[in-house]
Amino acid sequence: MNPPCGRCNKPVYPTEKINCLDKYWHKGCFSCEVCKMALSMTTYKGFEKKPYCSMHYPKTSFTIVADTPENLRLKQQSMLNSQALYKEDFEKNKGKGFSVVADTPEMQRVKKTQDQISNVKYHEEFEKSRIRSDAPPPENRQEQPSNPERFSQPVGKTRPAAVAPPSGERRYQAVYSYVAADADEVSLQEGDLLSDVERIDEGWMFGCNQRTGQRGMLPANYVRPV
Repeated sequence: MNPPCGRCNKPVYPTEKINCLDKYWHKGCFSCEVCKMALSMTTYKGFEKKPYCSMHYPKTSFTIVADTPENLRLKQQSMLNSQALYKEDFEKNKGKGFSVVADTPEMQRVKKTQDQISNVKYHEEFEKSRIRSDAPPPENRQEQPSNPERFSQPVGKTRPAAVAPPSGERRYQAVYSYVAADADEVSLQEGDLLSDVERIDEGWMFGCNQRTGQRGMLPANYVRPV
């Protein structure tokens, strides 16, 4: 038996049948509900199982609820219920993993003391890190051997012979202390001023320590120009 058309309710024969929106339609009956423009399977838009064209497709709109006295009462009642539930949950969880600490003068004093201790530790760590950053590189750092009067030369490196270069006017300052390892070397203390300094090679210089009056070889990475 042939099904009825979704618009005219007349039988729809297979040669003119369109199956869409859970209904059967004649090709001529499958048109927009508003303007009656003929539609196809690619141009229609369905709404509540009725075909529409793009121009007359119903637009969804939001419903505005007026603030009537009854709605305001329900809103207030809902807020009161939420507050009651929050207070009930708070009372149940009180003492189960957290507690409220009163901000008493004693607690304020303890908090202030803890902050001061934290600041002291921070400054201590900062000073230690600054000292470590100011230390000479590991390959040039002065070691502390069993005999403090000697300074071991790096393995594989030889120091040139002490030969006084022509007098110069360059002045340097010692940034690290150094203990002379040979008779032709100059001992240094941090802050010593050096005059008539000339570079011998990449790692050694020749100069005069103004504090002691000694002239001789000194490590180049222990001084800086002034």
